[in-house]
Amino acid sequence: MPRVAPPLPPRDGLDPARVRLPDDGPWATLRDHLVDRLPVAPERVDAMLAEGRIVDHDGPLAPDAAFVPRAVVWFHRDLPDEAPVPFAPEVVHRVDEIVVVDKPHFLATIPRGRHVRETALVRLRQGLGLPALSPAHRLDRVTAGLVLFVVDPARRGAYQNLFRDRRVEKVYEAVAPHDPELALPRVVRSRITKERGVLTAQEVPGEPNAETLVELIEARDGRARYRLTPRTGRTHQLRVHMTSLGLPLLGDPFDPRVRDVPLDDLRAPLQLLARELAFPDPRTGATRRFTSRRTLQAWDDPDGWAASPEPGPTP
Repeated sequence: MPRVAPPLPPRDGLDPARVRLPDDGPWATLRDHLVDRLPVAPERVDAMLAEGRIVDHDGPLAPDAAFVPRAVVWFHRDLPDEAPVPFAPEVVHRVDEIVVVDKPHFLATIPRGRHVRETALVRLRQGLGLPALSPAHRLDRVTAGLVLFVVDPARRGAYQNLFRDRRVEKVYEAVAPHDPELALPRVVRSRITKERGVLTAQEVPGEPNAETLVELIEARDGRARYRLTPRTGRTHQLRVHMTSLGLPLLGDPFDPRVRDVPLDDLRAPLQLLARELAFPDPRTGATRRFTSRRTLQAWDDPDGWAASPEPGPTP
């Protein structure tokens, strides 16, 4: 069943939060349930109800509104303070149904956690005047390159299915140490898992579920530029596979140890770029192909990269 449209419009490029109440519980009022459920102080819930900011399809809900099992309410969350990201997503292709964007390092694709306004989605919704824009896939905040967005939510599923069905060609570039003894190209296959609440993905024994073609483009001064073609889409797959070859990507905050990098420290981006994106358009059947115009600093400006101090270890 399709999800009912929210009764609140987007605000600052953000959709309202949607909360579905459980089937039963000990709460007499909606307020009591939200106090237990939301990660804010009870006083903030009281203020939001008093200001009429929590609504259903009939309008604002009263501070003493009863708890109604399976009811759905909406509200706009308070926005966190965010470190500004002084890099802009570049639109490389825009038609009625899709927008393809060349995303910079350090800009998250979608709102999540401590990144809300400083995300590609929110900036694009505001800058392009497309309040319903949504991503068909996403890149990590620290990865740069091409991302596909869909203008009409009704068509989003068709484009997402291209990724699910592995009909999208994705090619990445990366900078990592050079090992002249390592025979390339080669296909790396392994089983990768990522547990909820754990920052890093891990290779574990078992049937492979991740596959990457690794090719050497060129090498100099102990570093190399690599072409990485993932044939599956596991979380952190490229970083894990390169590390398994003894070639950890430069600037990876997860290798060789997890490092606590401040959100405003933009000196040493992960040297990973989503260089190429190609797919058959679900509407026309024609193949669309795009190439990022971004570069990797550790290769194009190695002296500047070498001058970037390493972040300190996690306390």
